[in-house]
Amino acid sequence: EQVGRIVQGVLAELKSRGCRVAAVKHDVHGFEMDKPGKDSWRLAKAGSEAVVLSSAAKLALIRTMDHDADLIEVAKLLGEDFDVVLSEGYKQGRSPKIEVHRKGMGELLCGPEELLAVATDEPLEVSVPQFSLEDARGLADLVLDFIKRQKNEEVTLLFINGKPVPLKPFVEDIISAALLGMVATLRGADDVRRVDITVVRSGHHGVSVG
Repeated sequence: EQVGRIVQGVLAELKSRGCRVAAVKHDVHGFEMDKPGKDSWRLAKAGSEAVVLSSAAKLALIRTMDHDADLIEVAKLLGEDFDVVLSEGYKQGRSPKIEVHRKGMGELLCGPEELLAVATDEPLEVSVPQFSLEDARGLADLVLDFIKRQKNEEVTLLFINGKPVPLKPFVEDIISAALLGMVATLRGADDVRRVDITVVRSGHHGVSVG
């Protein structure tokens, strides 16, 4: 519960500063959203491997998975409409982490190389910043500072079979130049500021806290 309260506090603080924030909850034990009798439940029971619920106010996607998606995959699914993606969980993931620690819990679970900070109720001998469990403002400052530093060190990812593959700068330049060259010849592409491409297979239609 403490982790959830910290995530909510940081989220509220970031929102108050004008950030667009997405929240992700990771559950290693699995979860069940569909209630028996509901349309989404009936469609899933009928064999659909993905169910999308859409209205003018909300959109939800429920799909079966053959692996435990990491935060990078989830962020890709969310798209680029958010400035910050906060997650609760993903202890084993590659994303930078803020570990929540309380007295009597023993050693930290994360190594110093993957920690951004520790939220704790006791002083620890660690090389990363430490915050009180109630310091949502300080943690929000940390997250925003981290994002600013990352923007200067951005790495473009190519997804192959759903897995992220980092691109070296010269490869990224080649791909970008080729895509922009092709797009510039298309009708209706007079002012190209952003290009999104989704590859559809033949036969088909239509910061972690814990």
